[in-house]
Amino acid sequence: MDKLWEAAGTKLADRWAAVSGPALVFWIGGLLAYAHDRHGVRPLTDWLARQKSPVQLLAVALALVVVAASALAVQQFVTPTLRLLEGYWPRWLGFLRKRLIARLHAKDKADKAEWQQLEPLVTPPGATPDAETLRRYAEIDRRRQLRPFKSAALMPTRVGNVLHAAESRPGAKYGLDAVTVWPRLWLLLPETTRKELEAARRALDRGVATSLWGLLFLVFSPWSLWAVPIGLATAAGAVLLITPSRAEVYGQLVEAAFDVHRTVLYEHLRWPLPEHPRDELAQGAKLTSYLSGGSDAVHPRFVPPPPVEPR
Repeated sequence: MDKLWEAAGTKLADRWAAVSGPALVFWIGGLLAYAHDRHGVRPLTDWLARQKSPVQLLAVALALVVVAASALAVQQFVTPTLRLLEGYWPRWLGFLRKRLIARLHAKDKADKAEWQQLEPLVTPPGATPDAETLRRYAEIDRRRQLRPFKSAALMPTRVGNVLHAAESRPGAKYGLDAVTVWPRLWLLLPETTRKELEAARRALDRGVATSLWGLLFLVFSPWSLWAVPIGLATAAGAVLLITPSRAEVYGQLVEAAFDVHRTVLYEHLRWPLPEHPRDELAQGAKLTSYLSGGSDAVHPRFVPPPPVEPR
């Protein structure tokens, strides 16, 4: 029984640490702010030392519960906050959204025009571009990769454009609408691929949660004014640096999953594979339409399932 409780306690501690790490940092910062205002935490520790063991254990357990509960509460706001960071804003911010999209549209148009000028100097066989041309071409190409394929789908924020680019490119390259196809493709992905995607998504969510913890840290400002710059700096760093970079990683993995594993979806749905790259857009669009609303057409014909090898 001792070994059983020890193992259970270890697993519980690992789970608590995985969920409550950022919350623990938040509350430790709040304790430091309180100590700064009260000239230390000696009164609190003295009170705790005077209590009997059951009261001390109850106080520690209550502190752990508060930390875990706050972590779970913040987690509930991660998805709505990510939607805001993508640029899905309320109507009363519509004027700002339109203005930002208009600026991005102008930049995107200029980048496309310059890219078309540089592309013949860089990509043809035997081309000998100078270093500055290569640098500029790579810079513009990277910006284009992090924006939606169509200018009409531009979002007002960097995070929104990165994630929309990941959603739009499978449709532009293969005719597969990511919103429709992704839940089906996810079920067919190899375990290693799913783990990589899950890890990237958790990292993205942690970046969003960091911005929330930074804003919440401002509640300690009545105890110590240094909570204001620390909270604002944390939130700004998460919004401007951490979350966009992690969104890029996640978006690239989603696009790569379509690049590498889309044929598995065709095979499991018994849908004929495109014979040539030029046929893939049309075939993918038909498959998307079939998954979205079904079909009563007689074409294309389902491919016979592969024979089951005897054991």
